[in-house]
Amino acid sequence: MWNRKRDSNAGPFSALLEANPIPAELIDILDSIDAEYILLDQSERVIQSSIGIATFNITRESSLLNEQLSRLVRATRRSSQPQEATMELPRGPIGGGMHTLFVKVVALGDAGLIAILIFDDSEMRRLDSIRRDFVANISHELKTPIGALSILSEAVLGAADDPDAITRFAGRMQIEAKRLSELVQEIIDLSRLQDDDPLKNGKIFNMSEAIKEAIEQSRMTSQAKRIDVTFSPIDQAQVLGDREQVIMAIHNLVENAVNYSPDATRVAVTLKSSEGLAEVSISDQGIGIPEKDLERIFERFYRVDAARSRETGGTGLGLSIVKHVATNHGGDVSVWSVEGAGSTFTIRFPQANTQERPHNGGAIA
Repeated sequence: MWNRKRDSNAGPFSALLEANPIPAELIDILDSIDAEYILLDQSERVIQSSIGIATFNITRESSLLNEQLSRLVRATRRSSQPQEATMELPRGPIGGGMHTLFVKVVALGDAGLIAILIFDDSEMRRLDSIRRDFVANISHELKTPIGALSILSEAVLGAADDPDAITRFAGRMQIEAKRLSELVQEIIDLSRLQDDDPLKNGKIFNMSEAIKEAIEQSRMTSQAKRIDVTFSPIDQAQVLGDREQVIMAIHNLVENAVNYSPDATRVAVTLKSSEGLAEVSISDQGIGIPEKDLERIFERFYRVDAARSRETGGTGLGLSIVKHVATNHGGDVSVWSVEGAGSTFTIRFPQANTQERPHNGGAIA
C-alpha cells in the first residue's frame, strides 16, 4: 500500500480546510486504515485526501473527477447507507496500466462529510488467480498417472493367461505409481516452502557437505546412465538456513542435469564465493533449453518438452521448488543454456556471518 500520510499544508485544500475544520481524531482514524482515502464536504468538494490518491489521477484541486465514484457518493447521500463497488482506476502517468480496486463510500455523521475509502486488492486477486491455476494444474497432472494406472489394471485383468503381458503391464504400473508418488511429494514440498521461513530458525551449515549429500542422492540415476557427476569445491562456504531445503534444491538441479543429458556424459558441480554469496553451479552436456523457454522454466508445471518430461518422470515442479528455496533464503537462481550445447544452472545463497551469529541455536550443522 502507498504512503498514506497526509499533507496538512496542501495548497488546493488550504482554504477549504479553514472553512471546514475536520476533527483531528477523524483524520487519525482515516490515516490508520489500510486504504487510500478522499474526504468530501457537503458540496462534494475534496477537502482532504491521502497522498497515494494522486496515483489514481481522480482528483484535481478540490474536484472529484471520476463519474463512477461520484455516483456512489450521491447514492450514499440519498440512502445514508454505505456503498461498495469493485472498479478499475488508472495507475497514473508513471507505469501506466490499471489498478483493480475495492471502493467503499460512507457518510460521516451529520456534518455532510463523505469518506471514499479505496482498497487495492490487486495483489489478493493475483494470488487467488495463482491458486486457481495451481489447483487446475494439479488436477490435470494427477489425472494422467491415475488414468494410466486404471487402464493398466484393466489390461492386467484381461491378460490373466499371459504371464509376459502381466509382467509388462505391472512394470508400467510401477513407473506410473512412482510418478504419482513423486508428484504428490513435490506438491507437499512446494506447499511447505510457501509457508516456511527458513531463516527464522535456520542453522549455519557447510555448503560443500550439503552439495555432496545432494549428489549422493542422485547417484543411482547417474550410474544408470553412466554419467560422471564431478564436484569441485573451489571455495568453502557457510550458509544460514534450512539445510534439508538447500540439499533438496541442489538435488533437483543435479537430477535435472542427469535426466536431460545423453548417456556417458559429464555433469560438473562447482562451489565458489562471490561478493558475499555462495554460488553453486551445475553444468551439463545435455540437450539445452530454447531461448524462448528460458524465462518460463521456473514456473510451476512448465515443461520445455512435455514428451521428454514424461519419459524422464519430470513433474514440472522441480525448478519451481528450486526458485522458492533460493528466494526464501534471500538468494536467487539463474540459467544459461544453448540448444545442443547444454545448460548451467546457478543457485546463490548469502554466506553466513559466523562472527555475528552465535552457534548455540544456530550451530553449524
